[in-house]
Amino acid sequence: MSATPIRFVFRGALHQVSDVASTTTVLEWLRLQVRAMGTKEGCNEGDCGACTVVIGELDVDAPGGVSLRAINACIHLLAMLDGKALFTVEDLAAADAPLHPVQQAMVDCHGAQCGFCTPGFVMSLYSLYENRQQPPDHGEICHALAGNLCRCTGYKPIIAAALLAWQQPSQRLDRSGVHAQLQAIAQRPDLDYQAPANVGAGRVQAPATLAGLAQALDAAPKACILAGATDIGLWINKQGRHLPHLIHLDRVPELQAITQSADGALQIGAAVTHTRAWAALVAQVPALADLARRFAAPTVCNAGTLGGNVANGSPIGDAMPALLALDATLLLQQGAGTREVALADFYLGYQRSVLQPGEFLRSIHVPALPTSMSMPTSIPSAAGAAQSAGLPVQAAGLHVQVASYKVSKRADQDITAVCAAFRIELQEGRIVQARVAFGGMAATPVRARQCEAVLGGAAFTADTLRAAQQALHAELTPMSDLRASAAYRQQVAANLLARFWLEVQQTLGGAPDNDGRAVRLDQVEASA
Repeated sequence: MSATPIRFVFRGALHQVSDVASTTTVLEWLRLQVRAMGTKEGCNEGDCGACTVVIGELDVDAPGGVSLRAINACIHLLAMLDGKALFTVEDLAAADAPLHPVQQAMVDCHGAQCGFCTPGFVMSLYSLYENRQQPPDHGEICHALAGNLCRCTGYKPIIAAALLAWQQPSQRLDRSGVHAQLQAIAQRPDLDYQAPANVGAGRVQAPATLAGLAQALDAAPKACILAGATDIGLWINKQGRHLPHLIHLDRVPELQAITQSADGALQIGAAVTHTRAWAALVAQVPALADLARRFAAPTVCNAGTLGGNVANGSPIGDAMPALLALDATLLLQQGAGTREVALADFYLGYQRSVLQPGEFLRSIHVPALPTSMSMPTSIPSAAGAAQSAGLPVQAAGLHVQVASYKVSKRADQDITAVCAAFRIELQEGRIVQARVAFGGMAATPVRARQCEAVLGGAAFTADTLRAAQQALHAELTPMSDLRASAAYRQQVAANLLARFWLEVQQTLGGAPDNDGRAVRLDQVEASA
């Protein structure tokens, strides 16, 4: 018997679950326990979107005090639903009632063929429908569906259905009723779930205070910290890892907070979702907009956290290069004590960091740039190539430019081959400060310090670029894997630096070389 059951709202009623394994996913519970077969299992790793469901939770800033977000049920643990509401495709319309506008539009536009992926598409569109009063445009629809894959229809009729849904009679969720139900179960802030022995002993704790979290980790320093489960879900489903003790960060208010100091610096709590974190980062540095859009599908960003991405330390985590370029620091806590560590000094090796047993990441600090960034301008690129943005700032003779690039085989929902971020400050024609960072190149996200040393104090000319590219070639030892070879990564890194140089030169009024002749991108690449 569990110390406390998992409690959540499902199909208009309070559900209490106390008889499942601690690592049971929402998808497993729906299909095997409730026999709710509308939610499908496809990839079981958060890629295909066939298992998409919608989560509701208390949020004072959301309409009706309840926020709604689409997530992947296959990598979301049931215990993470505690205190929330769950909506599946069966909940959109009663058996004797008209179809929901999204469902009816899918029928009218022939948006389903084999039908396997259809419930996931419907739930992603349902989330978009509930969170937008005005019809979305084509780009917004494509982004909302970036985590849903279909092998039959070619997406066109599904996008047409999304456009048609807003023309149907409005049918919105009664959020006030959900709010009342969630308020009724919000009185118990802590969760301490112990799975019964017959389903595999395991424990999930979700302390409600920062002090409670520190105490729980002090008492169990080997427990696995659970944030959004977008990595842990894969450990369970694909690697078969046994995780006997999980400590969830979701309930701690400080870890859910985003604050901005008077000087513009951001403090992002470790449990803030990617959706919220990237919105704050882009507001501060608009040049990160394209990276934020391509970071992951909404279903992943709505569950995964920026703190989890940083703490897990995957070499292909797309957040770290940008944070390294912005000189981010991390606030770590153990017991009542805290310490601050530069992100550049955090990683010791592949998925190893300076975190001590019982210590946890509390927040990410992103300093303000010397002056606020202007709105970004997109620069066209080939399909699958990197995307970047960012106009410079001219203030007191200082030119600041930031750019980020993600190179992958497809634009949406793909793991990075190379992720790069650059930041440069120019004053009176010379580089005051340079930051060059990469992901996907080595065992950890890295700053290219030798390249930065070449750039520091120099004029940002074609000759300086070539010297910086040579430094990159000397200091980076890329890995080879299924996504890209080491040689490809080496060339791409040099080319991305060249692209950044061209963008900077363009915003400064042209791209002449030392002799005043125009320098083409292919000429710069050929010199690397």
